[in-house]
Amino acid sequence: MPYIKQDRRHELDIIVNLMALPMLKRDGDLNYVLYAYCKRHIVPSYANYKNFLGELTEAAAEIRRRLLAPYEDGKIRENGDIA
Repeated sequence: MPYIKQDRRHELDIIVNLMALPMLKRDGDLNYVLYAYCKRHIVPSYANYKNFLGELTEAAAEIRRRLLAPYEDGKIRENGDIA
């Protein structure tokens, strides 16, 4: 994941915090927001769509690596591993 400089994070955290408002629900809303952003703001080209998908893919990989894997490791310690 490309870690951005600290001074840039504040600007982007405003968007992140807006996305956490109760009006944005889990089931489908984020999918809609990301798709609508792409459709409305990504200049149509193979390279631009590919880059946008790459950003989404890498975000998913970072969630899996840094959030999901430690969670699952904790559950293994709590409940025992599969033999």
